[in-house]
Amino acid sequence: MSKLPTKADVLDWISANPTLTSKRDIAKAFGIKGADRIDLKRILRELEDEGHLEKRHKTYRDPDRLPPVSVLQVKAPDDNGDLFARPLEWHGEGVEPTVLIIARANDPALGEGDRILARLQVVHHADHNYEARLIRRIGTSPRKVVGIFRKGAEGGRILPIDKGSDKEWTVSPDATGGAQDGELVEAEQAGPKGRMGLPKARIVLRLGDPTAPRAVSLIAIHQHGIPDNFPEQVLAEADSMKPAGLKGRTDLRELPLITIDPSDARDHDDAVFAEPDEDPQNEGGHVLWVAIADVAHYVTPGSALDREAKMRGNSSYFPDRVVPMLPDRLSGDLCSLHEGVPRACIAARIRIDAEGNKLGQKFYRALMRSPASLSYQEVQAAIDGQPNDKCGPLLELVLKPLYAAYAALRAARERRQPLDLDLPERKIALDEDGKVTSVNFADRLDAHKLIEEFMVLANVAAAETLIAKDTPLLFRVHEEPPVDKLESLRDTAQAAGLTLAKGQVLKTRHLNQLLHQAAKTGEAELINLATLRSMTQAYYSPKNFGHFGLALQNYAHFTSPIRRYSDLIVHRALITAHKWEGDGLSQEDIERLDATAQHISDTERRSMMAERDTTDRYLAAYLSDRLGAEFTGRVSGIAKFGIFVKLDETGADGLVPIGTLGNEYFHFDRDAGTLMGGDTGRIIGLGMRARVKLVEAAPVTGGIAFELLELDDEEYESRQGGRFSRGKGRPRGKSGPSPRRKQAKAKAKDAKTKRKVTRQRRSKG
Repeated sequence: MSKLPTKADVLDWISANPTLTSKRDIAKAFGIKGADRIDLKRILRELEDEGHLEKRHKTYRDPDRLPPVSVLQVKAPDDNGDLFARPLEWHGEGVEPTVLIIARANDPALGEGDRILARLQVVHHADHNYEARLIRRIGTSPRKVVGIFRKGAEGGRILPIDKGSDKEWTVSPDATGGAQDGELVEAEQAGPKGRMGLPKARIVLRLGDPTAPRAVSLIAIHQHGIPDNFPEQVLAEADSMKPAGLKGRTDLRELPLITIDPSDARDHDDAVFAEPDEDPQNEGGHVLWVAIADVAHYVTPGSALDREAKMRGNSSYFPDRVVPMLPDRLSGDLCSLHEGVPRACIAARIRIDAEGNKLGQKFYRALMRSPASLSYQEVQAAIDGQPNDKCGPLLELVLKPLYAAYAALRAARERRQPLDLDLPERKIALDEDGKVTSVNFADRLDAHKLIEEFMVLANVAAAETLIAKDTPLLFRVHEEPPVDKLESLRDTAQAAGLTLAKGQVLKTRHLNQLLHQAAKTGEAELINLATLRSMTQAYYSPKNFGHFGLALQNYAHFTSPIRRYSDLIVHRALITAHKWEGDGLSQEDIERLDATAQHISDTERRSMMAERDTTDRYLAAYLSDRLGAEFTGRVSGIAKFGIFVKLDETGADGLVPIGTLGNEYFHFDRDAGTLMGGDTGRIIGLGMRARVKLVEAAPVTGGIAFELLELDDEEYESRQGGRFSRGKGRPRGKSGPSPRRKQAKAKAKDAKTKRKVTRQRRSKG
């Protein structure tokens, strides 16, 4: 082509070929040679002067388009778990384009604030204009810190509130953000980390008085990055929702489906009913109904509500507040199965025989109206012969049939033998000001177990239905313990004089046999704790690997879509599988199941850590006015820096630093989970009874420290000079190992070698 292109021709070429935009590329595309190149240069300069093109190095590009290789800054994951990025090279006058990062399997994990070099491709989707593939990461995200601000002459310092962290951060005068002395703040690293001196920080958020009782959970929320405010768009979308009607639904409003929840529950996402099966071929059998709030009707794929719910992954629960997955208009109103109000639901009708075996199930998209919202305590009291005015009329028609069906399910459970850990749940009670009034262990009533069994059955029914209908879903997966952890559990059991079967495929019934053996001895708490620590953590996956702990092959979360995004995905899958109108799995839902599973597994762990940290802080606050008091407990953890003791009274965990155990050197055996005295040969292991004195309780960090007084109900060490003495052992500074230390080290080495050989033989077998 010898004819000079028009300006429109040049712009069209650059738009269609963003990687071929140098003057040489353009000249080659239009066949321009020799002196004509001067005219092409003039055209390009005019386009640049008119603002249609921008020269970048030796290439030209549309200023309202991003270059094909760009520097991006990663944003926080959205509600779908997707990573978007902000282009750092945007110079256009229009709305800044949105870039979606498409991660490959071997890409490194990216976090908010990371700067990356990426290759871009123009796309035309509702929520993004470009898709980016990582070339390399060129900067890490600024580190976040939550701490107490201390004002100084030149700016100030931030004292971190993390347990075990003593590193302070300096804040320059122009980076304090107006924070006052003693305030709780959130800050981020300012500038590169230097080799010398304290790291620098910039305060980005003031969180208020750290000593205020209700600041405890707020600390954990910000420390773990849990989003606790809904965007205006999400709230507006929720507020615009109207209650679902009967159209396209089965009418279950006359079925007495009741909710049974904690007495202080604000949302009710499941309701139950049971009756005898009238089929003569199923004599003594039962028909169970489990109705779950139809959240999918309101939270549709790709909506602002959906993106926010996916980003949060789940609700987070603290003693003084809940950070919900959905706004209150849904979680506490339209999606809550309130008493006497018509509510949309997805209901499972499940038939079981007299022994509790499931015979079949059918799902309905329905409208229900619960006759009563009851608490666990009042239901249990009614069954025990003390019904109140609310439960009395329901006793014969509703409550007794529920307990009859539960008896059958309990028999089936005993045959199935799911893992039967006895680990009481701690309940922290607060007064109106948010101060801890008591720490108790919650009662486990049959009413609790009834609801648990009904929910497990409904979850199995949902998973099996979707498998049969070949519909994608998210499974709840719990894999069996790894070999090394199982071997450690076996060693612990053997040390306690108990036996864990070996040489066969591990089943939960084998672990239950160990737990039942321990229940008859004083080692029950030790074995329950050691068994729990041998378990892997459950997670979500589109692939079905079974649920080891429940002894179930097919299991998916279906029963709590108000507080878990995984359940919402399963609801959409049921809608798709039954070809109900609208609201089912989108194509994007299906394509991104793996990424969604990983994201919501991560958000679940994030919430667990935040909830645990909050509990630790509340317990430290509760104990802070009892310094010097003595308590009994058990060794709950072993580390190279000390031992952890869990108190009988409150369940609080505190550290006994290794330096306070005595003057001898202690060898830490990670595999066995023990400390061994180098001089005395004394072994400290999990589950040992202990008496301790409280020496520190820091509410802001949650740190608790003890002084060990007795171990295994025998005097452990004599007190000398305010520190533990190791009695007749050799002084720590004396050169050369003692014969007893040599013997102890040899014993530890032999034990470790024996375990290694055993594992090698097992792997070869």
